[in-house]
Amino acid sequence: MRSGAASGHVGYFHEAFVYDSDEELLAVALPFLLDGVAAGEPTAVNLDERNAELVRRALPTGAEVTFLPVGDLYARPSVALRSYRELLASYVAAGAAQIRMVGQLPPVLLGSTWDWWARYESAINHVYDDFPLWGICAYDRRSTPSHVLADVARTHPRVARPDGGHETADLYTDPMSYLTEPRPVPLDPVQRTTPLVELIDPTPARARAEVRAADDGLLAPDSADGLVIAVSEVVSNALRHGEPPVRMRLWRAPDRIVVTVHDRGPGPKDPYAGLLPAGDGSDGGLGLWISHQSCDHVTHHRDAGGFTIRLTAGNPHFPV
Repeated sequence: MRSGAASGHVGYFHEAFVYDSDEELLAVALPFLLDGVAAGEPTAVNLDERNAELVRRALPTGAEVTFLPVGDLYARPSVALRSYRELLASYVAAGAAQIRMVGQLPPVLLGSTWDWWARYESAINHVYDDFPLWGICAYDRRSTPSHVLADVARTHPRVARPDGGHETADLYTDPMSYLTEPRPVPLDPVQRTTPLVELIDPTPARARAEVRAADDGLLAPDSADGLVIAVSEVVSNALRHGEPPVRMRLWRAPDRIVVTVHDRGPGPKDPYAGLLPAGDGSDGGLGLWISHQSCDHVTHHRDAGGFTIRLTAGNPHFPV
């Protein structure tokens, strides 16, 4: 039997909470967590170090609240999806009728890589809906860019309020619509320079060779290998499923390598492409999923000229 505002709800009860002060964060987080403990529900916190300590000190001694280590969890959306599903499945296997979690994306993810985390926030409405999860996603209005807050309003079906209320979000957009919308992607500053490599209709083997040559020890071995595999997969997808010509460009910066692959086609039909493994890979979905596993940032961009995927290995964070 589920407790609280999610009582009677089936699946994921996904709420956003935008707060203006530490006091507001605690006003929502503490009752939420303590009500879960009182109901005997698995109750967890996944906040940054400062806010986790704020909540920890405010909880009564001995409160059975799990503080999850952020670690590499938020390295990539696909990693977060897999890790959370494994955790949620373990709670359900142990008999949980409801799981409570209050979490927060690290501030660095609200900058140049926000686009794929916005996709994550939308996609989890589907991906976690087979679990009895009540999740509150906290965003600090004082430090969160306005365009991020606009996406938060569209990716969360419900809103938690500091006074303890819970309401339906007016601007929520279903993932099937949100994930297929053309979305602006910040241009990496290195893309304003002349590419180190520019190829038309390269074979996957040629693409791999060019990435290896451009790397020349810049990236950690695992990162370099991941980019080689990702570029090979994306070029293969474009040649097989896209519309010619396929154009590959590569830039090398002191802390990263950026590769774009463009074709004149519309891109993948699956709105969850890259975030979830495709069934048979018939539309290039498996290759996109591999790229999301092995790169430090992946963007999708559709416009009148076709579809572009950008792969970054190394440091993906730049001022926007």
